[in-house]
Amino acid sequence: MYKNLAAALAAACFLSPSFSQPAAAADPLKIGFVYVAPVTDAGWVRQHDDGRKAVESALGAKVKTTYVENVAEGADAERVIRDLARQGNQLIFTSSFGYMEPTLKVARDFPDVKFESITGYKTAPNVAIANARYYEGRYLAGVAAGRMTKSNVAGYVAGFPIPEVLQGINAFTLGMRSVNPKAQVKVVWLDVWFDPPKEREAAMTLFNQDVDVIAFHTGSTAVMAAAQERGKLAVAYHSDMRKVAPDAQIAAVTHQWGGYYTQRARAVLDGSWKSGSVWGGVKEGMIRVGDFGSKVPKPVQDEVMARQQDIASGKLKPFQALADVRDNEGRVVIAKGQSLSDEQILQMNWLVEGVQGKVARRSP
Repeated sequence: MYKNLAAALAAACFLSPSFSQPAAAADPLKIGFVYVAPVTDAGWVRQHDDGRKAVESALGAKVKTTYVENVAEGADAERVIRDLARQGNQLIFTSSFGYMEPTLKVARDFPDVKFESITGYKTAPNVAIANARYYEGRYLAGVAAGRMTKSNVAGYVAGFPIPEVLQGINAFTLGMRSVNPKAQVKVVWLDVWFDPPKEREAAMTLFNQDVDVIAFHTGSTAVMAAAQERGKLAVAYHSDMRKVAPDAQIAAVTHQWGGYYTQRARAVLDGSWKSGSVWGGVKEGMIRVGDFGSKVPKPVQDEVMARQQDIASGKLKPFQALADVRDNEGRVVIAKGQSLSDEQILQMNWLVEGVQGKVARRSP
């Protein structure tokens, strides 16, 4: 047997001089990322770029990643996404709600490229969607804010009135009022995701209206910096922002994208990638609350962490009603003993009782 094997190997070497040469390494999977704002030290884009780096760390030479930052939603996004596809990227992550339609449009022209629309809601054979249950973290942050406020008035600087943002405002308010029934939340709409001067101005306006703790759904650290300057308290979003606001930060609601991005890259590499929809939260490790500031008492930290475990186990659902939940116009939106379905949460278009403000309509 061994003699015949040796003869076969010798014959193969004779017929193919290159037999003894190592096989050429497979080309790396090229992965593109599109970011709606610049890559900074903290914020929405920072967390996605950390996710990109996690892919590189996990998969090494099997992948080659690139990113384009500060890409406006709309025509610019379509151009950038199309360029990434033309450059040979086989997997493209588009990480903003306003990238959904441009992603779908480009995907039709590149059927062999896989696309991941982050925060989008429309799929295609080569377009998957993924989002995180940010509202779970918002509820937990509301618990901390409800314990820490002295004025019983919180502020909220918000980008656009899409369901994702409304979910966060409502969950934050419900979390606050679960421990502090007197709590009120004042909302300022910006109609922009990333505009540090505008974000700062909105925060300062709220601080002048008895707000002593603030949250936000925008892309920079400007609200945190404003809170630090004014001696107020704030909930960091997307990232831990204690570097910017060491005295102001109560806690941080952080987004963890590395695990998901790595899983999807592996799926392309092994041929198992399929379109679909993922909506993960605390349980899946996509949302985490922690990074408490020095002013937060240990009992408050423990309470928040216990509630976080309750969410992970399914014991606590932010949009489950122990009593009738009404919107801020008096209508019952969650009946006692009921909880909202995912479909209802995804279509949220109201503000809960305790929120001072209206659902501003996004201009076309």
